[in-house]
Amino acid sequence: MATPKKPALGRNMENVLGIKKGEGLGALLKSAAPQGSDKVPIFEVKLDLIDVNPYQPRTKFDEEELDELTESIKQLGIIQPITLRKLDNDRYQIISGERRVRASKSAGKTTIPAYVRTANDQEMLLMGLVENIQRSDLDPIDIAISYQRLIDECNLTQENLGDRVGKKRSTVTNFLRLLNLPDEIQLGLRNRLITTGHAKALLSIDDENDQKYLFERIVSEGLSVREVEEIASEMKEGNPDKKKQKKTKKKDDTYGELESKLNSFFESKVKFSRTDKGNGKIVIAFKNDQDLERIISLFDKLKSL
Repeated sequence: MATPKKPALGRNMENVLGIKKGEGLGALLKSAAPQGSDKVPIFEVKLDLIDVNPYQPRTKFDEEELDELTESIKQLGIIQPITLRKLDNDRYQIISGERRVRASKSAGKTTIPAYVRTANDQEMLLMGLVENIQRSDLDPIDIAISYQRLIDECNLTQENLGDRVGKKRSTVTNFLRLLNLPDEIQLGLRNRLITTGHAKALLSIDDENDQKYLFERIVSEGLSVREVEEIASEMKEGNPDKKKQKKTKKKDDTYGELESKLNSFFESKVKFSRTDKGNGKIVIAFKNDQDLERIISLFDKLKSL
């Protein structure tokens, strides 16, 4: 029996919300707002009049996610209006919503629904940071850099900053400490080669060379946070981590060749770790849910390797 075809998301949303294809929720909100309403008005602003926010905390945009957002905008339009700052030269600057602006341009749109606010540079930095952090899609280093800029440029203490962004002072401090790590470790954190838990354990080590050495082991051996904490503790006590080193057996040429093949096959980072007893694990990195689904779909083809 044929499986009934599910309705397309865009068509279903149009029926539910009563909007035309491509209009988006912004158009619905504007049409629904009564005259004289005290709600913040939504304007249709030309995309070619909008400049990026120089205080944008996010420094990287996932191309795949941008493509998905572009397709969503083509189907549904903009669901959530962006927030802009009005400039003196009749142009606008993004406070939040740069991804939506980029995707709207890619979707062929000429205007975008927006809230328009007045803000000075310090307020721009603060609003841009707060609105983006609440979206939880910044990497830890971007957040740390943004916190540091707020402290330096807005003359805030860590405690004041915590109050402004709704975080505990200890949380702010932990993010700022990440900037003390060597550049290659910060890059590894950005690229999700290690977690913030790994980074916190590495920060407990004073010597930078020891930090780099242990970072390389995390990446090559897939060490857990608990294992890194134990090794870091031994290193702080001045004892070489021989015990831990013995637990990890160096890969022979056979494993190295297989690892290389799997890296190529999955188009993703694959790591082996193996103990003297012969047990171990294989770690396959993935970027997001879509990448995970792609990797899972490839497992049936492994027999041909």
